[in-house]
Amino acid sequence: MAKIECVVEARDALGESCIWDPTARRVWWLDITKPCLQSFDPSTGRHTVHPLPGRSSGNAALRRSGGLVLAIDTGLFSFDPATGAIEELLKVEPDLPNNRFNDGRCDRRGRLWIGTMDTDLSGPSGRFYRIGADRVAKPFLNGIMVPNSTAFSPDDRTLYFSDTFQHAIWAFDFDIEAGEVSNRRVFADLTGRKGTPDGSCVDSEGFLWNAEFGSHKVIRYAPDGRVDRTVELPVTSPTCCCFGGDKLDTLYVVSATFRLTPEERAAEPFGGGLLALDVGIRGLPEAAFGG
Repeated sequence: MAKIECVVEARDALGESCIWDPTARRVWWLDITKPCLQSFDPSTGRHTVHPLPGRSSGNAALRRSGGLVLAIDTGLFSFDPATGAIEELLKVEPDLPNNRFNDGRCDRRGRLWIGTMDTDLSGPSGRFYRIGADRVAKPFLNGIMVPNSTAFSPDDRTLYFSDTFQHAIWAFDFDIEAGEVSNRRVFADLTGRKGTPDGSCVDSEGFLWNAEFGSHKVIRYAPDGRVDRTVELPVTSPTCCCFGGDKLDTLYVVSATFRLTPEERAAEPFGGGLLALDVGIRGLPEAAFGG
């Protein structure tokens, strides 16, 4: 049984993209729809909130040169936590004004792999991109509804990705030197399940942890796609997870409340909060963007 604690009762409408920052020794995450960037320092219990411009912010990543990179609408921006300064690095999809960035993660060569989606879910207009240190965005997949679950195996030979509306997590062969993917196959099939795949992370043993939206669960998958472990949560809709703490031995999970009725929100006090789980396993250091 995992020990579970709600460390921040943030009441986020759509919490997303949690990452551990070893330099600042805190967890960063977003509420997409406010939008805002938040952090939690486990040594002090301090919770900070940084309002952001734009309609939405879908992803946060560490930056090798310091600070963070934030995906706001369809732009990628640098963010300086010390000053709050935001600077645009690039934009994509100028022909699709209703699209926005969603889930993403950096590989260990400093490239950001990130997807876009239609804000109103009116159609599969999203793409899955690789953004290099040169700030050039190369699309790899088209026709995406809700990109999620981006993660990498410890040996850098597998990239995981999901379109939530396809009810599956895919695995790709990953060539880290070339920054290319191939051989897409189904890693986990969630067809017929109550939940759908949301954000993921990989632990030090190479197992994938997935926040299963709408199911009250995070699932740990073995490298062969077998369900290894299911952890029940006190929230309906977990959205993303990451390992944090100085030893990377705490699994942090963020969640959403936007689909709950007022009665369901009242009955779910930790909904939209930041959960901390002791699952007895360590994670991997978060890779940072090199651009």
